[in-house]
Amino acid sequence: MSKSPEEELKLRTRRSFAALGAGAVCAAAGVYWLKPPADADDIPAPLRTVLGFNEKVVRATLFSDRHLTKTYPASAIGKLKKNGDIGMEEEMNEALWNLSVGDKTLTLADVQTLPKFEETIDFKCVEGWSTVTSFAGARFSDFTAKFAPGGSSAQYVGMETPDKKYYVSLDMPSALHPQTLLAWEMNGQTLTQDHGAPLRLVMPVKYGIKNIKRIARIEYTNTRPPDYWEEQGYDWYSGL
Repeated sequence: MSKSPEEELKLRTRRSFAALGAGAVCAAAGVYWLKPPADADDIPAPLRTVLGFNEKVVRATLFSDRHLTKTYPASAIGKLKKNGDIGMEEEMNEALWNLSVGDKTLTLADVQTLPKFEETIDFKCVEGWSTVTSFAGARFSDFTAKFAPGGSSAQYVGMETPDKKYYVSLDMPSALHPQTLLAWEMNGQTLTQDHGAPLRLVMPVKYGIKNIKRIARIEYTNTRPPDYWEEQGYDWYSGL
């Protein structure tokens, strides 16, 4: 028996409403699955597992000290914008700055006793932009060999700003990569405070969130140190 147009419309409306309700339930379930508890500062466990798997693949198949990131001619250098001022909100008297490494307290002059190395690389931000930039400073591997003998056998490196508001943790292989620098110059000029003066980290194998500015403390450890952006839900490894 055929239904009248009015009855058919009512039937379709009920079906659509039911489908919409089922979709809403599925969406709510998905949000519940993805959203961490209110007091959590991590991303959901399923997504964290995926990130961990990706990290293992990159470490096992792509990362190598022999693999160098692409370098560029000076003509390709752009203007690196100021991005991120956590840990650098206040002006700093650079003459009073020092660097704590274990039981040592170093000055910039101490760091500058190391061989100077220059590189022009594509500095990449996790936000999706990049700028070819030239940096000069000491290789972190040279710094470790001179000021933290035995530090290279640790699993991790932790770094933080003077006010302790910004901090990163790094895997040792990436820290000792030949292109990882403790830099005091950018584009042929002394670093400005906006870009991390007097000393910042440059890691071409990592996104910018790992390239901590205004470093005041370096720690070598076998226990993974805290990392600011990991606590906000970003990938800890942050490799390119």
